[in-house]
Amino acid sequence: MKQVIYKRVLPVIGGALLGYAYYYYVGCNSGTCAITSNPYISTAYGGIIGLLLSFPSKKKKREKVNEDN
Repeated sequence: MKQVIYKRVLPVIGGALLGYAYYYYVGCNSGTCAITSNPYISTAYGGIIGLLLSFPSKKKKREKVNEDN
């Protein structure tokens, strides 16, 4: 269960924090920017990006273990 937390939940929380930080420091003041003008949307997008980055891009090939040993 701890692997799931480290591999999935922590990147989502980190992405959400970075999304909010992007809103806070870079955000759009005029309200015309769809993502950066709303803190909830930028936080959600950051969490989604964190989730997407937490999935591996390729499956690792398992090497055959030599059973003769």
